[in-house]
Amino acid sequence: MTTPKILAFAGSTRTDSFNKKLIHIAADAARAAGAEVTVIDLRDLELPLFDQDDEAAHGLPPGALRLKELMATHDGLLISSPEYNSSLSGVLKNAIDWASRKATPDEPALSSFSGKVAGIMSASPGGLGGLRGLVHLRSILSNIKVLVLPQQMAISAAHNAFSEDGSLKDSKQHEAIAEIAVRLAVVLKKLNG
Repeated sequence: MTTPKILAFAGSTRTDSFNKKLIHIAADAARAAGAEVTVIDLRDLELPLFDQDDEAAHGLPPGALRLKELMATHDGLLISSPEYNSSLSGVLKNAIDWASRKATPDEPALSSFSGKVAGIMSASPGGLGGLRGLVHLRSILSNIKVLVLPQQMAISAAHNAFSEDGSLKDSKQHEAIAEIAVRLAVVLKKLNG
């Protein structure tokens, strides 16, 4: 049985992001379940705002090519999405948009996403924990050929939810985040079996 490979990232560039903390919790759980996990920070990709004229003139920027390369070598995605104005962040949507573009004319459409399986989660200071943004993220991913696990978790009052070491104070919340990651690893193992 092949080891499932999971690419994990948060839709935030903030250094002390709640969603980056969630991704590390999920990544640890996926590793414990036997997956190989690569955690990336979207800030490191230095993705410009998507501009089709710029793409036509210069091709995909290096960060977009790197993201597509990483996605091509991973079976699944763990995404923690902050909620901005009742939707996903511009940073996350921009990364998705760049990764959806073809690097070469003969590349199959949506090759970075097609056949992937994703687990999604969120953390937000608000009362719904980013739940409204997850609705939009699920819809986008489903429309670009990603199988999104039905389990998801939204951590409300995120400014009070984490301990100093980045762990969740509430063990049930921690278990719910871990379960998403474990379920993703299990599904990928079955699909790759």
